[in-house]
Amino acid sequence: MNLLTTLGNLLQQTAFFNLSWGNYLMIAVALFFMYLAIAKDYEPLLLVPISFGMLLVNIYPDIMAAPVYDEAHNLVQAGGLLHYFYVLDEWAILPSLIFMGVGASTDFAPLIANPKSFLLGAAAQFGIYGAYFLAILMGFNGKAAAAISIIGGADGPTSIFLCGKLGQTEYMGPIAVAAYSYMSLVPIIQPPIMKALTTEKERKIKMETLRPVTKLEKILFPIIITIVVCLLLPTTAPLVGMLMLGNLFHECGVTRQLSETASNALMYIVVIILGTSVGATTSAEAFLKLDTLKIVALGLVAFALGTAAGVLFGKLMCKVTKGKVNPLIGSAGVSAVPMAARVSQKVGSQSDPTNFLLMHAMGPNVAGVIGTAVAAGTFMAVFGVR
Repeated sequence: MNLLTTLGNLLQQTAFFNLSWGNYLMIAVALFFMYLAIAKDYEPLLLVPISFGMLLVNIYPDIMAAPVYDEAHNLVQAGGLLHYFYVLDEWAILPSLIFMGVGASTDFAPLIANPKSFLLGAAAQFGIYGAYFLAILMGFNGKAAAAISIIGGADGPTSIFLCGKLGQTEYMGPIAVAAYSYMSLVPIIQPPIMKALTTEKERKIKMETLRPVTKLEKILFPIIITIVVCLLLPTTAPLVGMLMLGNLFHECGVTRQLSETASNALMYIVVIILGTSVGATTSAEAFLKLDTLKIVALGLVAFALGTAAGVLFGKLMCKVTKGKVNPLIGSAGVSAVPMAARVSQKVGSQSDPTNFLLMHAMGPNVAGVIGTAVAAGTFMAVFGVR
């Protein structure tokens, strides 16, 4: 009898008796994301930890449980492992460290050599502001609409950062998953928009070789950008400051070990923790809602608008410069570094295999990272968040 009772208790403790149909659906979604990451090589460094976090939380929801305290504030029960990872997202620690790693692994020389790239990066942020007003029309409050709209920048860390700062953590899971999903799908989403808005002749335009950038310029750039941007929008300091600090590590020539750590070991550690914790916010109870579908749709619209705005502004610059700017580089104004720049190169080379646009596209691409952070800072200023 005791043996049967023990076996019955063990059987009841298995996840099969505790999961809902929604959990099984989310497990299927997690497996699909793993397929995209592993079989299709869509941003595997992001999608593998995100999908695995999604898998874990829908098999064992308590892995995201918050700690329990009694009335005297004594710890009664510790929280789940991924809850503590997630707290680092809410506190904006992990997104800021990601930006440091991006800065340490990114060459800003194309942007320095061609400052007009800032305009293309700024134009691509139109998708963010367009999605903001559309989200309000769809019933979201102002702060939620702002958090959702940042998906248009194809910038996962900034989306998580702003979501936490605006107190919209209930939407963090869908927003982060949508942002990272669209980042990984840049090679699929952008080319049709780019081709629809440009002519064959425009796609064949070859741009002049960028001028050499001096070491002094590379060192001064992150310092000047930090001073200017953070004086105007102090709330951007965690993102812009860490981005520029990482780049200063890379360019100054005396902190090679710090640059290598920030762009490799630290970056990968943070990606693991951030990815699994973001994936773990997608429990069936939190994710399977009508608002989630709205967020995914709004994110796609925002990303498409940002891509289109960048290309159209590129066409305008093409006309103003009498054919010296290839409009395709405008699509790289979204923040997906360096994938969006590679897509500009790929689409251009399809029209002319000898056309090399990658370095020209990196200018708007880097400008887009700064522009998305500025957009986040603008929303925080609007809503009085410090």
